[in-house]
Amino acid sequence: MDWQLLFLSFGTIFLSELGDKSQLATMSLSGSSTAPRYVFIGSAAALLLASAVGVFLGDSISVFLPTKLLKAIAAGLFAIMAMRLFMSDGSEE
Repeated sequence: MDWQLLFLSFGTIFLSELGDKSQLATMSLSGSSTAPRYVFIGSAAALLLASAVGVFLGDSISVFLPTKLLKAIAAGLFAIMAMRLFMSDGSEE
């Protein structure tokens, strides 16, 4: 088992998920729920499924595209999203 990759992916995803919209939605749902354990199970299952889709898509795409190009495309998309957030005036589109 590649422990370094396991801890790197855990740390990266954990830090990126802190304070995002899905966490705020989970807090809101559990705060207004009488059964917060079901909110936990549902939100954990959703994150697991979303991560599985990302892993399988990344693995499938890497068959056709070199890993270096795939990383460059992902970095470019993140940069575009960051610039859009940075340049937005706060109004809804």
